[in-house]
Amino acid sequence: MTAPTATLTDHHSEADLLAGDPALAEPVPPGKHDAEVDRLFGAGGPLAPAVGTFKPRQSQTEMAKAIAQAIGEQQVLMAEAGTGTGKTFAYLVPALLWGGKTIISTGTKNLQDQLFLRDIPTVRAALKAPVSVALLKGRSNYVCHFHLERTLQNGRLTSRDDVGHLREISRFIKMTNSGDKAELTKVPETASVWNLVTSTRDTCMGQECQYYQDCFVMKARREAQQADVVVVNHHLFFADVALKDTGVAELLPSANTVIFDEAHQLPDTATMFFGQTVSTSQVLELCRDVLAEGLAHARGPDWAKVVTVVEKAARDLRLTFGQDTMRLSLPQIMPNSPFFPALETLKEELEGMITVLEEQAERAETIEQCRVRAVELKAALDAWKPDAKGKVVEGDQAVLWVEAFSSSLQLHKTPLSVAPVFSSQREGTPRAWIFTSATLAVKNDFTHFSDQMGLTGEPAKTWPSPFNYQDQGLLYVPTGLPEPHAFAYTDAVVDCALPVIEAAGGRTFFLCTTLRAVNRVAERLRQEFADRGLPFPLFVQGERGRTELLDSFRNAGNAVLVGSQSFWEGVDVRGDALSLVIIDKLPFSPPDDPVLAARIEVMEKQGLNGFMHHQLPEAIITLKQGAGRLIRDVDDRGVLMICDPRIISKPYGRRIWQSLPPFKRTRVQADVIEFFQPGSLSAASSGPDS
Repeated sequence: MTAPTATLTDHHSEADLLAGDPALAEPVPPGKHDAEVDRLFGAGGPLAPAVGTFKPRQSQTEMAKAIAQAIGEQQVLMAEAGTGTGKTFAYLVPALLWGGKTIISTGTKNLQDQLFLRDIPTVRAALKAPVSVALLKGRSNYVCHFHLERTLQNGRLTSRDDVGHLREISRFIKMTNSGDKAELTKVPETASVWNLVTSTRDTCMGQECQYYQDCFVMKARREAQQADVVVVNHHLFFADVALKDTGVAELLPSANTVIFDEAHQLPDTATMFFGQTVSTSQVLELCRDVLAEGLAHARGPDWAKVVTVVEKAARDLRLTFGQDTMRLSLPQIMPNSPFFPALETLKEELEGMITVLEEQAERAETIEQCRVRAVELKAALDAWKPDAKGKVVEGDQAVLWVEAFSSSLQLHKTPLSVAPVFSSQREGTPRAWIFTSATLAVKNDFTHFSDQMGLTGEPAKTWPSPFNYQDQGLLYVPTGLPEPHAFAYTDAVVDCALPVIEAAGGRTFFLCTTLRAVNRVAERLRQEFADRGLPFPLFVQGERGRTELLDSFRNAGNAVLVGSQSFWEGVDVRGDALSLVIIDKLPFSPPDDPVLAARIEVMEKQGLNGFMHHQLPEAIITLKQGAGRLIRDVDDRGVLMICDPRIISKPYGRRIWQSLPPFKRTRVQADVIEFFQPGSLSAASSGPDS
């Protein structure tokens, strides 16, 4: 379903018209805005009184000038800014003043809300900029009037919690202007009832819906079309490129400027959306809806029988793989596996259900909708088809693989490179494309990111952090640890970490590369803290939501938090509550990752070294994110403890630690203990290999 077709030129604000349409805009001479940027970011400028803690930073001012120039010349800019640079203000100021129609895309919905609710209002007020701003999220974030009413009537609720949550949502929909579920804090974001009161592209009635005029999704899209600045997230942006279903497609043609914050996440996000995924869960959801709509509107067929055979085929397909969770590329599945006949059976049974739906479609719009979904699912299953040699039909451009979860099976078709698709998105109307993050480069080299995104040869700049890492931080690589593949490696890491955690007074992030390690570390620490009488609260990923864990960690002041991937980035703990970041292993992708294996195979056919050109840069960028949790403010102090001996023993180790902030370095535990003594500024030397 697409948004209303009103063009943006019908709604341009005065600021938008002044900025000009991309097709009409004249390139701005280089440096034209430099003096104004100097004034705005200077000590006597408008930002200082608006922000309170604002201090002029040369790197922030220089970054803002470079972005202003890229906007004026409608060019690409890759901008890496070290922690503490203030990159958000560095791109917001030129965007709000000279960006024209601007789309800002962030890494997560939380960052989206922070930009929309806090950062943009602050800068807009300081600059007195007459720009309108809109927030646009995916449709699953907005309550749907139609599905809420249907759920209230059907009563398909499985728990007492759902009944209470539904009551809250019914109350909320009468009071909210946006319908955004983030506003309703009484109902957890993970509550299962949200699936019953929001729409998907498949289940949206579009203009046929009786609530179309009141629809919160449509309202958000109309506001986005009329606004000067629209805040989206990467998932939404690329889902739209792939599905044309989020409202971004209507925004892009008139956008003068597109800014990606946390741009290091783009290759993974784009890969996910430019690929295709079909799952047995989608089939089961369709069966559930076919049964409900069939019984409600068309009494003729035996609907229970129609859906039961399809449900059984979907479940049988999942059962062809025994383990709870696993990933296999197509060549790893044995030719005589029951998977292949089970897949054919599912296609045949789905075809049978489509036939019945075609016969009954005219009975109700909702049955026709189910028919369309069934046809699309069947097409996706048909597309998951190798040639006779087990390769994807298009050659080496995509990889077919399966992923099993406890109750579902996903079939993926993943492109090996998103560069061609993303390059085609940037063709056409000239506009500025800004990519910014604290971690885009490996030792100031942007090749890895630019190759992935099809930006080879485009301008790239780095601005260092204003923090004094030499005095504020210490990099500690302990001696005597076994190789990471050793059987008792995680226990050895905990043994090595305990004296350091004790010296730090808790105040620790313990970052692991696997969930298994998280569980083992948590188990050991819980026991050791009890045995040693250490008063450190222990928080573990998975035991509560991320936001709740972080709030508890900050409030405790002496806690230890054990986490994996979701705590390596996008987490900001300033001050004394976090003084030690422990990383158990270098974050290399698992070698059994089917997409990684296929990418390396293609690179090696081209004469490249898959490890040096792909795995190592990926690991360095992830490690930089993890290391970035430590020093978040000018007064922060702390120790980064990397336990993996490969950072010293392997030839590539130097490249890794040279890409990290310029901490003093040591391998001596006593130096670390001394660093944490009151009043100490660390007695460590510049360390080995300086």
